[in-house]
Amino acid sequence: MPEPAATVRARRARKRGRGRPRVGLALAGGGPLGGIYEVGALLALTDSLDGIDFSDLDVYVGVSSGGFVAAALANGISPTQMYRLFIDDGDDAALTPQVFLRPALSEFAQRAASLPWLVARATLQWWRDPFRHGVMESLATLAHAVPTGMFDNRSIGDFLRCLFAASGRTDDFRKLGRKLFLVATNLDTGASVTFGESGRDHVPISKAIEASAALPGLFPPVRIGGEYFVDGALNKTLHASVALDEGVDLLLCVNPLVPFDASGAGRNGHLTVKKLSQGGLPIVLSQTFRAIIHSRMKVGMDKYKRQYPDADVVLFEPDREDADMFFASIFSYAQRKRICDAAYRKTRQNLADRAGILGPQLAKHGIALRPDRLADRRRHLTDALTDARPLHVGKRRRSEVRQTTRDLAHTLDHLERWLAGAR
Repeated sequence: MPEPAATVRARRARKRGRGRPRVGLALAGGGPLGGIYEVGALLALTDSLDGIDFSDLDVYVGVSSGGFVAAALANGISPTQMYRLFIDDGDDAALTPQVFLRPALSEFAQRAASLPWLVARATLQWWRDPFRHGVMESLATLAHAVPTGMFDNRSIGDFLRCLFAASGRTDDFRKLGRKLFLVATNLDTGASVTFGESGRDHVPISKAIEASAALPGLFPPVRIGGEYFVDGALNKTLHASVALDEGVDLLLCVNPLVPFDASGAGRNGHLTVKKLSQGGLPIVLSQTFRAIIHSRMKVGMDKYKRQYPDADVVLFEPDREDADMFFASIFSYAQRKRICDAAYRKTRQNLADRAGILGPQLAKHGIALRPDRLADRRRHLTDALTDARPLHVGKRRRSEVRQTTRDLAHTLDHLERWLAGAR
């Protein structure tokens, strides 16, 4: 039986990249909360692993809010810098709730303008044949006046364009020093579209993120080249195959949304209410959504093992009994520090629990666990932020010029924190 075309392409890409292992990162979506969780998980991985720099990998794949984090990393923004930009309450914090929660006024105005014509059309339908077209059927015509999204995703694009306009960054896939892929869904065909690949790399990175994160009902579809796009998670949760097709030897994945085990949490004293139905429709819908995307992702992970037997795929997720993660709204911003800290602690625990398996698996790719830090139960997120430094990357060593630049950047980070403390 012939090998799948994707497997052949991946094997050829690995042969071209021989000399050092190729490492990739795939990040799933989950609203602002999902992105914040991913930053916390990356801070834990940066703090606990030696031999890897998450802002200098070979391939990045982002879906929905995971696209924010993936694009920032591909632009050389470290997890520590992301924490200060997106999560910290200090003067450096640039991402505010208003970026995500600005009302889609232009969408509302456009739909409102069509309302008189739709009312006239519905009335005419009923008047011409009242026995065939009931009142409710005629009124269904008015559904065309319902806005396709509540919030304006153009503010997200504006924020990202400013972020990527800084020196050393770019909003152009073709000018990146590493490969970045952002996945969205074509609304009219239902097919997944990968921005950043040949033929789609002319689209600005900020616009591709807008499209990939356009969750139906919350954000209007994004128009790009005469086509309309919505959230990339509609077809797949991670789209990890995009990175595996590029021939990565090791793919690290972070999925921030998992179904909640209320029964287990109740038995362990983490929850007093054992039946989620008591939480009403929002809780039921949240659990349903999480269960669907997680089940779909598990099927995909099993498929990757068969289709890409030469690649190692490592997944990090929250605890299924974590009530705080489940009951926090996926658009929560006020709880960002607590969620980030929970992600940091959970990922550290995950590394420690799987050390026997992950240690040898990562060692094949020049990456080592740091047992001293994993064994330190008093270690906190603030320690990781304070101790952030350029890592010794072994086989993945950069040129002296790039390393010196990184050293200077981290030195400036320490000075910046000292000045903030002094103020």
